[in-house]
Amino acid sequence: MNNHAFNPEHLALTRRQFLNRCGMGMGALGLGAMMGNALTGSAMADGFINPTAPKAPQFPGKAKRVIHLFMNGGPSHVDTFDPKPSLDKFHGKAIPLELKTERKTGAAYRSPFKFQKYGQSGIEVSELFKHTAQHVDDMCVIRSMYANVPNHEPSLLLMNCGEARLPRPSLGSWVNYGLGSVNQNLPGFIAMCPGGYPIQESQNWQSAFLPGVYQGTYINTEHRDIEKLIENIRNNYSSTKVQRGQLDLLQKLNVKHKEARQNDGQLEARIQSFELAYRMQMEATDAFDVSKEPESVRAAYGDSVQARQILIARRLIERGVRFVQLWHGAGQPWDSHDDIEVQHKKLAGQCDQAIAALLSDLKQRGLFDETLVIWGGEFGRTPTVELPTPGSNAGKINGRDHNHHGFSMWMAGGGVKGGYVHGATDEFGFAAAENKVHVHDLHATIMQLLGFDHEKLTFRYAGRDFRLTDVHGHVVKEMIA
Repeated sequence: MNNHAFNPEHLALTRRQFLNRCGMGMGALGLGAMMGNALTGSAMADGFINPTAPKAPQFPGKAKRVIHLFMNGGPSHVDTFDPKPSLDKFHGKAIPLELKTERKTGAAYRSPFKFQKYGQSGIEVSELFKHTAQHVDDMCVIRSMYANVPNHEPSLLLMNCGEARLPRPSLGSWVNYGLGSVNQNLPGFIAMCPGGYPIQESQNWQSAFLPGVYQGTYINTEHRDIEKLIENIRNNYSSTKVQRGQLDLLQKLNVKHKEARQNDGQLEARIQSFELAYRMQMEATDAFDVSKEPESVRAAYGDSVQARQILIARRLIERGVRFVQLWHGAGQPWDSHDDIEVQHKKLAGQCDQAIAALLSDLKQRGLFDETLVIWGGEFGRTPTVELPTPGSNAGKINGRDHNHHGFSMWMAGGGVKGGYVHGATDEFGFAAAENKVHVHDLHATIMQLLGFDHEKLTFRYAGRDFRLTDVHGHVVKEMIA
């Protein structure tokens, strides 16, 4: 007589399952008995653990959330936050420096924009960001940033993921992994870019070897209609109750499938995404609808696409989203190889007022001290004019080339030292010269502000403990209040 209950799942085994159960599986049982939870994982032993649940940092961090204003394409530091009077003196003349640039450049090119001092700190800022400059006493302006290469693709990945070539988790994914999400009805990490994907597409907000649930959720903020802004946000065919029943059935099938495959991480991420999509139907509709803001608030931000997504960012972090990245358009809009005066003026005009409104709004709502705001691109631009090249700048001599040797970024809120300029480029703004800050150093400092030792927030993968800063990076303590 057969005392074993019939299980139809045992009728069909994959080759891997068959070998595992008949041979290698016995060895795994013995090893598991010796190692216990160290092998099987506490989640298997103690029941399901929500991977996005809020977590305490390693030590009390001053920042609880991040808004990353990404000026896609590389804004010119000598036209925004790093004034260089020597460019006026040498305008049209050769610079007495050895310049190692991506392409051949010409003479010094003075900034077409005026700089002036703002606030009690007297930090000089270009007229391009005259509204943002009203908050300069709360900003730490880093004038000594540098990266590795003058190309968009690797520099984008370095700035966003800490690695220029190989797939690595993005900064937002590391933050989401380390801190979890306060609001379980919205993604913990949202990346907004109007007009489609930027260069390197979703790699910029990838989770790589981290569980997929920590990856950034992309939103095309070019759209205003909520159903275009977030596709399939509403189900016009089934009630919420019916959807819940369907999802419960799907959940049971997926869990069985996952258990038979050693709790596959990609399947777990898919299960979590189904659940999140269901929960988002009501919460996301409200969060992305800026029409619910008072007219005075919308007027303060402005009506451009950039203004709208910056206002959305405030609404998201107010609702518990941990990391919001705002891209200034698809492609590389700040990549001004020519017509830099026209292009930079237009681009700054699309976001300057809204950035200032965001900082004011965060202060008024008591969110500023715990929100880290970051501004910058993947690199800067040369202090010299770019010479004409076939198919590049159409013979114009009024723009600047890529420059990774020195550029500017700024941070505000979240424990940053305000009214402070850190580091400097050389006399002409070509390369970082004093208190140099590499991208890895910036990442280490950001993690410190959030309550993490960047060397200890790690994830075991392929036999190695990985971290955001790889084997590099030093915390720049001078930038922390």
